[in-house]
Amino acid sequence: MGKTKNGQSSIKSIKTKGKKVARKAAYSPLMDRLTRLGYGIKGFIYIAIGLIAVQSALGKSRTPADQLGAIVAFSKLPFADIVLWLILIGLISYSLWGVIRAVLDPFHKGTDVEGLLTRGGFLVSAATYAFLVFPTYDLIQGPSGGSQTGKTQKLIAAVMAMSFGRLIVGALGVAGIAAGLYQIYMGITSNFEHQFKPYALTSEQLKVAKQVGRFGTIARGVVFGIVGFFLFLAAYYANPHEAQSFSGALSYLAKQPYGLWLLGIVAAGLIAFGIYSLMSAAWFKLKR
Repeated sequence: MGKTKNGQSSIKSIKTKGKKVARKAAYSPLMDRLTRLGYGIKGFIYIAIGLIAVQSALGKSRTPADQLGAIVAFSKLPFADIVLWLILIGLISYSLWGVIRAVLDPFHKGTDVEGLLTRGGFLVSAATYAFLVFPTYDLIQGPSGGSQTGKTQKLIAAVMAMSFGRLIVGALGVAGIAAGLYQIYMGITSNFEHQFKPYALTSEQLKVAKQVGRFGTIARGVVFGIVGFFLFLAAYYANPHEAQSFSGALSYLAKQPYGLWLLGIVAAGLIAFGIYSLMSAAWFKLKR
């Protein structure tokens, strides 16, 4: 009995020390800088997506208006290798920040249903940006073909080939729709995450930052909802080609009545979301 208690005590002690080390690393000055870089890279990617969407609608670009398309566009800039390495480090950093938000809960979301759903969303965000790390590294090694929609469809096809694959994809679709609606709700109620240093902003600057964040969050919610809808259709029709990425969602908007206006508004919102992310990089405050 004594040995069992000592063993349990040792395990508990190791867990406690592990949590302390993890928390210390998560709130270190290095992680603060990496998180700022992550927000900055995320901001530039969303601004690029919005600009590419507008250019595509006007017939001036064939680059997919999604995260991978944005990264490919950056790979064509001068000093592309340096740019891509910065993007790669930023993606990894933002993925780590997603895990920190989910596990250590610096935004104090709590453990009620809403809190757990929000923290689960942070994990999904972490996985999404981690998914972009590999194609970015491939671009550093050399030109890589294929759009994000194509890669998404291949992934969905692989999942559907599994047992209960359609159910999994359908659940992901419903989750995507729910995430989109939740982001729209957060944007409307101005309840999206805040991580600005209040003392670094005047009241007018903070007001502008919140308005930009609201507009951007709503626009991103619209796109997320459409992506989730197409995932659900892919499961319902057992057809992976129904799945779409950001690019497919924006193309769908463009084909609707007044589509160019709809696309323009959403594209402007995505640019606004990118600007909000850049503001977060500049005025970020890591909360304990």
